[in-house]
Amino acid sequence: MLAPLDLAKPLAAYGHALIPPQRLLHGLDLDERTLNQLKPSWEHLPRDTYLRDSGRYRYRRHACFIQTLAHPDALERVAHRAHWQSTDYNALHGGIERWFEPIELEVTAKEVWSRLLCGLGQVFAALARAPQWYIEAHQFRIDTAEGIGRPTPEGAHRDGVDFVAVILVQRRDVRGGETRVFEASSSAGVRFTMQTPWTTLLLDDARVIHETTPIQPDEAAGIRDTLVLTYRANGFQSPAP
Repeated sequence: MLAPLDLAKPLAAYGHALIPPQRLLHGLDLDERTLNQLKPSWEHLPRDTYLRDSGRYRYRRHACFIQTLAHPDALERVAHRAHWQSTDYNALHGGIERWFEPIELEVTAKEVWSRLLCGLGQVFAALARAPQWYIEAHQFRIDTAEGIGRPTPEGAHRDGVDFVAVILVQRRDVRGGETRVFEASSSAGVRFTMQTPWTTLLLDDARVIHETTPIQPDEAAGIRDTLVLTYRANGFQSPAP
């Protein structure tokens, strides 16, 4: 297993790091066969009913966890709660409590789930010491059954957290979906398209903004599935009292 700092080095240098699947597997001591046990759960995502563009292209589930870094391999799932962001970070959907259906318990009970989330938490802890991470997990499916699907309808944004991991779970029969990462303080940035399952993008949320362009069907309707994990040291985001 690689030391967490080895995976964190490009993130420290550039504010983002695109990690190929084999490097992720080696770095977190995972194997693809076990990780693939998570894939079937993307077939059971309910439609996202909060889209303000009236779209019907996004499906998702959500759950929250705490990783205490004194015991970095232990992951605690907390009571189901709303996902909330301020309008400073999400002008389209910010300022409202969004109650998504929870990620299925049989998914989060798998050992590979905890190893993935805790392993990434240790990578981020190599850059920013914190007593614990407040982690939000989002399963997304974007489909093109009705034409265009928008992975980030809010456009280029930050998430209001410390670190973000965007993990491609699968991509089938679609065109587009270019990911763009720009420095928050300038227009400098990079562009790429995540194609291979378990390719992972790590982001320092204070230093960069990011977006993914719309996807279109490639002959037949297709899908783009991702797991997005956010890590925050100072509690879960919630409305001011």
